[in-house]
Amino acid sequence: MIIQIEGNVKYPITLDPTVWIFDDRKRSFQEVFEPELAEAEAEQEDEVTKRSKRWNREVYQQKLNPPVNKSISRFEKEKILKGTFLMPLSPFIQTSEPDRNAQTATLITENGEYELPADDLKQALLLFSEEGKPLKDKGPVHLYFEDGSNRESPIKGITKIIFS
Repeated sequence: MIIQIEGNVKYPITLDPTVWIFDDRKRSFQEVFEPELAEAEAEQEDEVTKRSKRWNREVYQQKLNPPVNKSISRFEKEKILKGTFLMPLSPFIQTSEPDRNAQTATLITENGEYELPADDLKQALLLFSEEGKPLKDKGPVHLYFEDGSNRESPIKGITKIIFS
């Protein structure tokens, strides 16, 4: 369940998509490919947050000691456990620092190899969680382009990215 970035890079790195669920850079599938649904959901979240704050004010006024601050709200936890998430690939590419001469990126998958221009990966997103679970079937990640050009046919089962 890991992905290696290697080849013509300054720092070869290994990625573990199973920990990305806690990363703030992750984006929901709806947010990326169905923004109108995500906006409606965000409005609903805002209403729930307002009600929650109102409830907390009422409770705080009645109690002397406020409850301990929780790091993840119940609503956020439910979202994590049921959501489908993508992670931008660009921060990891920047960390590995591909050589300026690296023109091509080869994606090694369980079904073969895919060769892409290295610059195309700057707009790539990796699907790592579907309905709150890591991708085990044809995983650990699926590659999507942010413009949605391969939404119907993502590159699946990527285990290695080699810059050349």
